[in-house]
Amino acid sequence: NDYYIGKYEVTQALWKAVMGNNPSNFKGDNLPVEQVSWDDCQEFISKLNRITGKTFRLPTEAEWEYAARGGNKSRGYQYSGSNNLLDVAWYDDWYDDNSGDKTHAVGTKQPNELGIYDMSGNVSEWCQDWYEAYSSSSQVNPTGANSEFDPSYRVYRGGSWEDDDRFCRSSRRACGEPGDRDRYSTLGLRLVLSE
Repeated sequence: NDYYIGKYEVTQALWKAVMGNNPSNFKGDNLPVEQVSWDDCQEFISKLNRITGKTFRLPTEAEWEYAARGGNKSRGYQYSGSNNLLDVAWYDDWYDDNSGDKTHAVGTKQPNELGIYDMSGNVSEWCQDWYEAYSSSSQVNPTGANSEFDPSYRVYRGGSWEDDDRFCRSSRRACGEPGDRDRYSTLGLRLVLSE
């Protein structure tokens, strides 16, 4: 299905404009907002939709991965836009720490094939889906778990400034409690707009 996905992670400037606060640990208008829970993201999106009259939302896990892999322009890279992680991500590895243990301004590394930035590193990104094991059957454009397999966990995707190369691959998936924000200075969001 057609959808638009944000070129950049949601910045602190946008979050402040909508919410009137900035929960981030690392401060800067062009830095990605972080230390936001899945529930916080839903409140932000609801307010943004009221302000704009549009229908923004979090991406499904399938939409996120399709965009991270370069969509129909994919060149099959291991990371979003390159096989060389240093080109496309802020991350932390024992032999190659380029993040300096903090986030960086969005869009300062190379984009992927679709012109999307920071999907392999900077902050990991909440998705709409409940966390569940993948189905063993083939699926086209899945929309996530049909039931709340474990209602205490939501999916997030992509690597962050504190992850090593193993966790920055386009295939990386993890989960967190929807109301938990205190330990997530590594986790933000990217918006999707449906047609």
